[in-house]
Amino acid sequence: MKIQGRMFIWLSIFILAIAILYGVWSKDPVGTTALFLAFGLSIMIGFYLAFTARRVDAMAQDDKEADVADEAGEVGFFAPHSWQPFALAVGGALGFLGIAIGWWLIYFAAPLILVGLWGWVFEFYRGESRNQ
Repeated sequence: MKIQGRMFIWLSIFILAIAILYGVWSKDPVGTTALFLAFGLSIMIGFYLAFTARRVDAMAQDDKEADVADEAGEVGFFAPHSWQPFALAVGGALGFLGIAIGWWLIYFAAPLILVGLWGWVFEFYRGESRNQ
């Protein structure tokens, strides 16, 4: 965690220098504001990671002699197969197409989005999984 905090703090210093340089040379208020906001976000993440690194034990990425497999572990549970993301993607595509072509298409997209979202959220609360 220490190295990530340092990386974000150095990144924020770089973004601040670029924001000042860009603001002086371009006189563009929108781009300068965006760069200063990026600096703020980067410094917040850097200080959070540096602050948290003091409270947790040293991790494998903080040790220069560590192997890649030292932090290996369970990543998480992923569904083996699911049609719900496909239904949600088709509904989302139809919804965005409805903005471009005509608002009437949203009437077909909204049920697909709702069914896809409902099915994805409650995917493991049906059948045999419900009683576990």
